[in-house]
Amino acid sequence: MADFSHHFSERAKQMKASDVRELLKLLQMPDMISFAGGLPSAETFPVEIIKDIVKDVLEMNGDQILQYGITEGYAPLRESIASRMASKGMDVTTDNILVVSGSQQVIDLSGKVFVNPKDTIVVSAPTYLAALTGFNTYQASYEAIPIDDQNMRMDIFEERMKKLAGEGNHPKLVYVLPNFQNPSGVTMPTKNRKRLVDMASEYDFVILEDDPYGELRYVGDHLPALKTFDDEGRVIFTSTFSKVLAPGLRVGWAVADPGILKKMIIAKQSTDVCTSVLGQAIAHEYMVRKHMDRQIEHIKKVYGEKLRLMLDAMHESVPDSVRWTEPEGGMFLWATLPDGMQSPDLLEKALKRKVAFVSGKAFFPNPSDGFSTMRLNFTYPSNEKITEGIRRLGEVIHGELGH
Repeated sequence: MADFSHHFSERAKQMKASDVRELLKLLQMPDMISFAGGLPSAETFPVEIIKDIVKDVLEMNGDQILQYGITEGYAPLRESIASRMASKGMDVTTDNILVVSGSQQVIDLSGKVFVNPKDTIVVSAPTYLAALTGFNTYQASYEAIPIDDQNMRMDIFEERMKKLAGEGNHPKLVYVLPNFQNPSGVTMPTKNRKRLVDMASEYDFVILEDDPYGELRYVGDHLPALKTFDDEGRVIFTSTFSKVLAPGLRVGWAVADPGILKKMIIAKQSTDVCTSVLGQAIAHEYMVRKHMDRQIEHIKKVYGEKLRLMLDAMHESVPDSVRWTEPEGGMFLWATLPDGMQSPDLLEKALKRKVAFVSGKAFFPNPSDGFSTMRLNFTYPSNEKITEGIRRLGEVIHGELGH
């Protein structure tokens, strides 16, 4: 075969495969226990309800549902989303709603609309791997802010903003996952959310608030979105139906100032023309038929039990020298290994025991960071595999420590 690499753009030459996507191939091995992916549990998918909805929407309006749609999104779904967002404290109308092909597309569109090569994006360290992959495509530079159990360290963030302002290097975007952050599972308190929005005005940047897990809270009270504190249109809020309905639909949405959405719509037109109208119609009918809240309660019950099982197993099987987060919701917890132990090496040994996780290094913009950390997903494996997988992982770690 011919080598065409010399024809690739400089942007394409910098593209790298996702560590997580590569590890997902391991799911094909029937005896592998995988904590690696960020997959919902198939037992939560409302297959029978979706079958009925598909039949109904095609019978009622099949000629429109199977046709191209407008880029902004299926009008009834935009109305349903606007109503749901308003019920959560956002001042929105359909003019603020863009339906997208999964919330990952909002990350890509934000890069297209805002980021020139070498522009600064502020992220937490660690942060969502696919956000880094998306922004890397636009050759962004990063200012990485450490996290603690309250998400992004706001004291360090403020210091860095002052420093960047003094250098004339104002960030274009601040990317944040305030609820049950991927990969760490930690949540930003309300006072920090307000402060971050205030600082967006003070230092003139836009916030991309990524909230795929906000509905999946198993402990404690719901916290208001950053967008609810936004009176200048500086916050782009995005979420998805992937975690509360089904990821295969590939339907998400953005809530943003109409001026920002106008540019995102133009950018989306050259990407996919429109999001699947059938997927949008399914999501809309699911909401208006009042299945969504019941579905979320069901998912919370299933995942809450899985989280408790994983935490119990960690306490029982993993050495005390390992530290881990105890999330109040979401899909992940984050573990830090003892000094001198590196997760890529541990992963090699764990795979021999048929258990997989993701090395934490994949979640840091600086490739030299995160070698002592790892992400564990608790939503996809069965309850039995959670307990057994953590037992195996604990044995591998004990072995590395010479126990």
